[in-house]
Amino acid sequence: MSGRICPWWLGYFLVSPLRRFLHDPKEILTPYVKDGMTVLEIGGGMGFFTLPLAEMTGKAGKVISIDLQERMVRGLMKRAAKAGLENRIEARVCTTGSLNIDDLARKVDFALAFAVIHEVPDKERLLSEISGAMKQDGKLLIADPKGHESEKNFNGTVAMAEAAGFLVLDRPLIRRSYAVLLLKGAGR
Repeated sequence: MSGRICPWWLGYFLVSPLRRFLHDPKEILTPYVKDGMTVLEIGGGMGFFTLPLAEMTGKAGKVISIDLQERMVRGLMKRAAKAGLENRIEARVCTTGSLNIDDLARKVDFALAFAVIHEVPDKERLLSEISGAMKQDGKLLIADPKGHESEKNFNGTVAMAEAAGFLVLDRPLIRRSYAVLLLKGAGR
């Protein structure tokens, strides 16, 4: 991860209910997330997407939310406990060199990387790790903010994802974001 990492204290603003006017998690994720799924969330912060994901995956599902910052993870789990969702969420702290998800090999149905990939200096490594965690035909949704990423750089990220074994399925419209929906391809 780079020096452009979102400061932990900004996590409180990022979970504001007002943010739903710009990015409604359920509106964005309902086409992709179903009851019983295992979902991997990269850069989950304090849980703006995590808590709705936990509701959507139901009691039989699971959300593994990963963040670089311990304070973000603690904030997420406090919010999850308050919402009664802590049993559906596994929060992990990653390192600057790895997501530490080798134990998830071929177990993830859906992965979300929302407003985080632009902060990662080694995108190839990150996408390779996500690919390794994905089930065959699993889906990955990447969205990065237009104010933090150029279209050229985002398209470079998409090319790296294709090299990591993903196929482009769609370019969903997400307000003020570049977005791509990817499918874990055969044989990778």
